[in-house]
Amino acid sequence: MSFISIDGVSHIFVGHDDRVNWALKDVDLDIPRGRFTCILGPSGCGKTTLLHMLAGFIQPSVGSVGVAGTTVAGPGPERGVVFQEYALFAWMTVRQNIEFGLRVAGVDRAERRRRADELLEMIGLPDAAGRYPHELSGGMRQRVAVARALAPRPELLLMDEPFAAVDAMTRATLQGELLRLWKELELSIVFITHNIDEAVFLADEIVVMSAHPGSISSRHVVDLPHPRDRGSAGFAEWYSRIHDALHSSETTAGQQ
Repeated sequence: MSFISIDGVSHIFVGHDDRVNWALKDVDLDIPRGRFTCILGPSGCGKTTLLHMLAGFIQPSVGSVGVAGTTVAGPGPERGVVFQEYALFAWMTVRQNIEFGLRVAGVDRAERRRRADELLEMIGLPDAAGRYPHELSGGMRQRVAVARALAPRPELLLMDEPFAAVDAMTRATLQGELLRLWKELELSIVFITHNIDEAVFLADEIVVMSAHPGSISSRHVVDLPHPRDRGSAGFAEWYSRIHDALHSSETTAGQQ
């Protein structure tokens, strides 16, 4: 049984002109446990809609979404979510932000602090526990957002373009740190991106989507070992392959 099962999923919404639009149509996707999956596609192809279904924020109009053998009916602690915006509480310290979900879940104070401090060590910010978000750089804030998502010890981490708002050097650093956490914590990750280089650097598998309606155009299991060298011939070959697949999906969508 697949860890993630997306079966016959379609999703519609009604626009301002009362026209019915397909955000997703006939999506089938099975992902094994432990895989790092990047979903790549143009704006409007339904990537974020699909991620929100996995998170339990919305339900499909047709079909079903399952994680670990259970149909997703709403948010749950086994699924952590990291957004493009840092979404930290400005009035809380770094430690309090990381502890927030645990406090809501009723975890006792000592255990909350222990987990938060453990995660602060893992993300390289052990001295930032008492600082506030406005005192941190963008990269540091996103590290804290990742730590907060990991605090309940989820099996699945869902990430919606989490590094899009930081500079290129910080982005590369965060990508490397995410790969380390993925292996160390034995996570499954679904990662939304527009960036081909990012997808090739991170993913075990890249899922390319096309728009109008949103559907899966192609799937690519990336056979490059980690850590990956962006300057290697193999990386360049995979970049070209995914670029062509993405261009093909956009061309096909434009003809529909």
